[in-house]
Amino acid sequence: MQKSDNPLIVQSDRTLLLDVHAPRAKECRNALIPFAELVSSPEHLHTYRLTPLSLWNAAGAGFTGAQAVQTLAEFSRYDVPQAVSAWIEETAGRFGRLRLVPAPPKENEGVKDEYLYLVSTSALVYREISANPAAQKLLVPCTYTAFDGSAPNITEEEKQFCFLLHLTDRGTVKQALLRLGWPVKDDVPLADGAHLDIKLRETTLGGKPFSIRGYQQEAAETLVGDRGPGTGFGTIVLPCGAGKTIVGMAVMSLLQTETLIVTTNISAVHQWIDELLDKTELTRDQIAEYTGEEKVIRPVTVATYQILTWRPDKTAPYPHFALFRNSSWGLVIYDEVHMLPAPVFRVAAELQAVRRVGLTATLVREDGCEGHVFSLVGPKRYDVPWKELEKEKWIASAECIEIRVDLARDKEVEYAIANSRSKHKIASENSVKEELVAALVQKYSEDKILVIGQYLGQLSEIARQLKAPIITGKTPNAERDKIYADFRSNAIRVLVVSKVANFAIDLPDASMAIQVSGTFGSRQEEAQRLGRILRPKERTSRFFTLITRNTVEEDFGSNRQKFLAEQGYSYRLLRYTGAESLAELDEAAALPEGGFPL
Repeated sequence: MQKSDNPLIVQSDRTLLLDVHAPRAKECRNALIPFAELVSSPEHLHTYRLTPLSLWNAAGAGFTGAQAVQTLAEFSRYDVPQAVSAWIEETAGRFGRLRLVPAPPKENEGVKDEYLYLVSTSALVYREISANPAAQKLLVPCTYTAFDGSAPNITEEEKQFCFLLHLTDRGTVKQALLRLGWPVKDDVPLADGAHLDIKLRETTLGGKPFSIRGYQQEAAETLVGDRGPGTGFGTIVLPCGAGKTIVGMAVMSLLQTETLIVTTNISAVHQWIDELLDKTELTRDQIAEYTGEEKVIRPVTVATYQILTWRPDKTAPYPHFALFRNSSWGLVIYDEVHMLPAPVFRVAAELQAVRRVGLTATLVREDGCEGHVFSLVGPKRYDVPWKELEKEKWIASAECIEIRVDLARDKEVEYAIANSRSKHKIASENSVKEELVAALVQKYSEDKILVIGQYLGQLSEIARQLKAPIITGKTPNAERDKIYADFRSNAIRVLVVSKVANFAIDLPDASMAIQVSGTFGSRQEEAQRLGRILRPKERTSRFFTLITRNTVEEDFGSNRQKFLAEQGYSYRLLRYTGAESLAELDEAAALPEGGFPL
């Protein structure tokens, strides 16, 4: 193949243009996932960018700057600009220039203080950090002193360029130095928690054969490593439906230690407990729930982010943070780690001596806090392209269809004079969507359908028209669990859900989702909502997104789709003009990639 046929154009501003029609375009897209971020994904050219954090995440997983440069050279249509190659190797090479290593405890008036060393191979880096006011508050220049006179894995250069810091400042230092552009490689051995026998079953309680899939075992083993310095922490990125919960249990079985699991809501807590009982030999009296409804601590405790971040008022301390400190945890599992609330980062900064794993389908955070996840939970250790698992039939194949509707006539003037936030709400709650939802539910009578949205008034009206149950944040947990159970058991076919069902809810038989509104341009939300219908099944799942034409919703919808475009999903487009226009959906398989004419 001629180099001119290659799919990638590398530009000197560190953006990458991927020609989706070129040979090897899909192969190139998968090769970019470890170290590049998707920016936009229109019909013909997808734009990626290289960032320091994307390169440091890759470096944390063992993907070097040289490998990134080699990947670009392999797929690039033109020569890779020398300045870009040099920047990649220099930036990726920053990971590991600073390391955290153990220091001997010091006696201070009869009290033993725990310290760590921050060491560097570079005098320039050492001087830059020494001169930084933020670093000066946390780091004390010193001379390296080993525990027993030896200096394992410490170079002579590192002995010269050394700082001392308190053990409790471990996470805060990593955050501060990341902001300075110097990611820290944490090579301090992690403490072992209390021992707990955790064995995975070969047959579930339901009588089904159970075994760990190859990629799940690989993800767990990659995280645990050899249990030496620099291992035992990080983030696992797998698609929804790929069994991240099972990866968490595999990590638990490898470490054999008391475990704290933190997840998004009480339904997810109950799901974790059910899965632990079904697939491990842990007993019910070894597992506890720590939520707003029940606060018990046992060797395996499952809590919600909400209870941990609760406090009586805005100035009060967080009383439930003690859960992190008052037990001998050997592992903390942050489920849906991209949702980690900012207050929990404070505790995560302190919990740096504990093995920890973040589980997520996407590291995208709309608040820009990906760096906190990197420095406090750990870098991305394992990632698999969604389409690769779809090819192996570990997740369902899915067709993504965007249907555009006209704004209801009686809302045109109101929309025209509204502010930007109100415009989004008016477009999202467009009453034409209610008619369309009813038509889709009738058309696909064999599917189990989730109707998902943002605005409760709209969802309540849709639920009333469909005579379907609805779950929102106000639904009592017992009722919520019963409705989910009824959906799983086929007692109900259509379920209306607010954004509370975006995360950590397992509805394996759901084969179709209709997204009527979303959280502005949230890419993570788009990924999670598609994930609700990706549990393995024989039929192709359908993901419909309803968008009001010629409104701000078009822009927000386009942004939400970026992440899925990176994973290889394309959105077909259809303009809705009445139930008869849905006949075009039946022709989708025969249409070329790119979709319906508008």
